[in-house]
Amino acid sequence: MILYTPIKFRNLELKNRWVMSPMCMYSSEEGVATDFHYVHYGSRAQGGTGLIMVEATGVVPEGRISPKDMGIWNGEQAAALKKIVKFVHQNSESKIGIQLAHAGRKASTWNGKQLPLQEGWETVAPSKIPYAESERIPHELSIEEIKELVQSFKASAARALDAGFDVIEIHAAHGYLIHQFLSPLSNVRTDEYGGTFENRIRFLVEIVEAVNELLNENHPLFVRISGTEYAENGWDIDESVQLAEVLKNKKVDLIDVSSGGNIHGAKINLFDGYQVPLAAQIKSETRIPTGAVGLIKSAEFAEEILQKGQADLIFVAREILRNPYLAVENSFKGEADCFFPHQYDRAKI
Repeated sequence: MILYTPIKFRNLELKNRWVMSPMCMYSSEEGVATDFHYVHYGSRAQGGTGLIMVEATGVVPEGRISPKDMGIWNGEQAAALKKIVKFVHQNSESKIGIQLAHAGRKASTWNGKQLPLQEGWETVAPSKIPYAESERIPHELSIEEIKELVQSFKASAARALDAGFDVIEIHAAHGYLIHQFLSPLSNVRTDEYGGTFENRIRFLVEIVEAVNELLNENHPLFVRISGTEYAENGWDIDESVQLAEVLKNKKVDLIDVSSGGNIHGAKINLFDGYQVPLAAQIKSETRIPTGAVGLIKSAEFAEEILQKGQADLIFVAREILRNPYLAVENSFKGEADCFFPHQYDRAKI
């Protein structure tokens, strides 16, 4: 099975193609990971997952989706994450990555609703367009503020590397700040960060360039994008292919292909593997490695995706919440080689 074969990004080898997709746990305290996170991520490492992606992690306080989001804008937060990374490295064969994020106009929420200003904070965006009509108009970022945020991503990446993370992923999907710049529906700027395709991708490209200044051949860079936002005249698969070609030439190692999130009320037809064709098209047209994600519930389906050459990694979200031992459990069936704690060996029989 391809699913249980190694794959390399730069010099980093993943033992198999299973990836725990980044999923917010809304359980941090002032951006600091708690004991819950230690157990949560440690348990997936015991389950044989090739790569564990830590949830969307704010590069500045205002970049969090909610007050309970994880952050890495200071040393205390990085130290808590370092403890998790150390456990994963010492007690498994999993590699571990972190997703660096800024929620932009979708920040300052709880249970899917924007918090009152006195309970949350002012949101920012490329343009003065709220996500939903009922929400506050976000602050439009100045060019100077944009440049500062590029450096915030870089500084957070430096802390992540110091904490021992193997992979850095930039979150440019799901309607968060970078995606807001990409889309002509949320970005109506008339300066060098808006208008043309080249201008709308500039913020992301500058972040990628800044972060890559820190990375060596042992630390790959992934970017998560929304392959389409399901809206007329919005960001679509054709622009995603164009972007992937640019990022490939900017030393991005993999495009993690999700979809949606930027347009309130967009209609999405959900079915098992509904985003796989997006990953497949980007991979086919640019030859950059891709990750497939979205309602992938079985090893059989994951293997089919890999066999067809539609993606290189399988990102699993809800299914790995339900079953932390998804990877190793499925390896038993085909007698594939997959990490299992030696303390549990008798359970293989």
